[in-house]
Amino acid sequence: MFTGIVQGRMPVAAVDSKPDFSTLTIQMDPDLLEGLKTGASIAVNGVCLTVTAFGDGQVSFDVMKETLRVTNLVDVQPGSFVNVERAARFSDEIGGHLLSGHVHDTVVVKEVIREPENTTILFAVDARWRDYLMPKGYVALNGASLTLGEAVTDDEFRVHLIPETLRLTTFATVEPGDKVNLEIDSQTQAVVDTVKRCLGDQGFVQRLLSK
Repeated sequence: MFTGIVQGRMPVAAVDSKPDFSTLTIQMDPDLLEGLKTGASIAVNGVCLTVTAFGDGQVSFDVMKETLRVTNLVDVQPGSFVNVERAARFSDEIGGHLLSGHVHDTVVVKEVIREPENTTILFAVDARWRDYLMPKGYVALNGASLTLGEAVTDDEFRVHLIPETLRLTTFATVEPGDKVNLEIDSQTQAVVDTVKRCLGDQGFVQRLLSK
């Protein structure tokens, strides 16, 4: 599990691409290597990846076909920067919200409004995710736990970022057209899906109305 508190943006050192498979190597800060073992989980742009090798300040991951299809890791190149978070441990502070690292889809940056102390980013989103996106609700974008702004429609939403978030993440350099990984809040998804199933059960609706 992860908390959505990105620990830094790290440069991609190498990408070994094969048909439907890729090996991604990232240059890591020394403090993120402490206690690292092969088989550990690290979130890269919000995608839970397994460490396959590490050494000389670099960490490698294998990225499978489905992950390449669903996420923006298919587009990273040597020199790209990615958001990184080590897996949470028991007793860690949960400063964001719990994430699985299982990305649902990508969203596209429509507009970036940069002001001295606040940056607003507007995203285009597939309408099938609309029921899980609500004003002031949680969402994870490239692995960062963020709060949705007030304006949420069927095909777009926005987030407001403080300078500290920009300093630690890749959002400082995003531009219109960029793809960003989206993970829906699991608790919101569970509640919404349960309500949908119940409302679709005519017997449930009748029992509810009879009370």
